Amino acid sequence: MSSNKRLAREWALKFLYQCEMEKLFFFSEAKLHEFAKIQKIPSEISDLTSSLVKGTFDKLPQLDEEIGKTSANWAIDRISIIDKIILRQALYELLFTETPPKVILNEAIELAKTFGSEHSGKFINGILDTLARKSGKV
Repeated sequence: MSSNKRLAREWALKFLYQCEMEKLFFFSEAKLHEFAKIQKIPSEISDLTSSLVKGTFDKLPQLDEEIGKTSANWAIDRISIIDKIILRQALYELLFTETPPKVILNEAIELAKTFGSEHSGKFINGILDTLARKSGKV
């Protein structure tokens, strides 16, 4: 299950990135289904991906507000797209799922190291650690 969840996080990141590039700021089941079909995402991973994507979109204003408050020196629109998506997705999981915070932080940092800049891992870690403490989950 954990490797499926890791893959689901990665696919969710890729889909959310595509949505950001297309300026699609709402959940579209049809778009996600099309994406999953084109990418040949297995159904067990597609369901987890859908859950992460839908949850992230559903809570987007709240997530951006929390990230904005925490990243005092970086307005949300100044954060790189990849870092912003990773932060949104991880914060959604942190606040609205039962996934252990340590797992969420580790996975987000790994995504940042893989898909972000050379400084993304440290940036993501700092913001998420603060958000996790603020939420009382750590």
